[in-house]
Amino acid sequence: MAGAFSAADHEFMARALRLAERGLYSTSPNPRVGCVIVRDGRVVGEGWHVRAGGQHAEVHALLAADEKARGATVYVTLEPCSHHGRTPPCSAALLAAGVGRVIAAMEDPNPLVAGQGLAMLRQAGVPVACGLLAAEAREINIGFVARMTRARPWLRLKLAASLDGKTALQNGSSQWLTGAAARQDGHRWRARACAILTGMGTVRQDDPQLNVRAVERAAGDLRQPLKVVVDSRLDLPPGARLLRDGRVLVVAAEADRARADALVQRGAEVVSLPGADGKVDLPSLLEELARRGANEVHAEAGFALSGALLRAGLVDELLLYLAPCLIGDAARGMFDLPPLEALAARTPLLIRDLRLLGTDLRLLARFS
Repeated sequence: MAGAFSAADHEFMARALRLAERGLYSTSPNPRVGCVIVRDGRVVGEGWHVRAGGQHAEVHALLAADEKARGATVYVTLEPCSHHGRTPPCSAALLAAGVGRVIAAMEDPNPLVAGQGLAMLRQAGVPVACGLLAAEAREINIGFVARMTRARPWLRLKLAASLDGKTALQNGSSQWLTGAAARQDGHRWRARACAILTGMGTVRQDDPQLNVRAVERAAGDLRQPLKVVVDSRLDLPPGARLLRDGRVLVVAAEADRARADALVQRGAEVVSLPGADGKVDLPSLLEELARRGANEVHAEAGFALSGALLRAGLVDELLLYLAPCLIGDAARGMFDLPPLEALAARTPLLIRDLRLLGTDLRLLARFS
């Protein structure tokens, strides 16, 4: 399919992908989409989906192009929608504008669309092509694709560790293991997520705010991810800092009404998802977050919960910051995982990105 596209097609779709990235922090639960309209080799209109409930990328681009959209080629990073949601279908808008050709990077995995938008255009006689820079388009919407195809968000597990793989001293002290550049980068990953997940061990040790700070975002974009606390026995103290602002979901395994009421009075929502082991059912938790529209979940958890998420096969990606230091064998490790009897049983990873942030190393890895 790639051979059917020209160098100019690649250039304009790459431009549309850059536009889609402008919605990185603001479109959830919708996908991030960019659109470029080209006529006679010149861009006559472009746009991106800014936030959920607002106009889609194609509509922004059509408004910018006006009459120049007639007969033009449209480059869009995701198949135009074909159904009425909070906004009218974009396929119909493209037809009404009289566009001459549509190139989509990928089909929309949403079952409400799933090829129907492109089919609508084809049936109306508009030439359509799909698959240009599809891998890049999928990466921008990795969480949306995950939620639509498996009813579970994309889970990114973030950890900061020393070069000998330790996250904290034996007494729990860990602030600050990494430098300012790494911490700011971590907030950017928080900002793109729909939910930030942690456990009671982290709350007890660090009393985190669990919000997004020090990230430049578009004016008026003040969205904060949902804070999610895995708290089997509802031990979360009503004075915890994370309860001071934003939306908080406390997930328990035991339904203690008095403790739940105390948290509800502080503005939290409490749900019970008991597992067979007396702890929170983690797969059910992620399914619940998907039902709430969460595309990407950013987990910042301690030794126990990080290990539990890995053992349950729920982690899609590791975001690891390594500080240039050694803190010794007695310090706390990254994951609570069972011992192996043979190296053949080790968990292979695929390193997708490696870079230096200040004096710290950031590693992004997926399970191969």
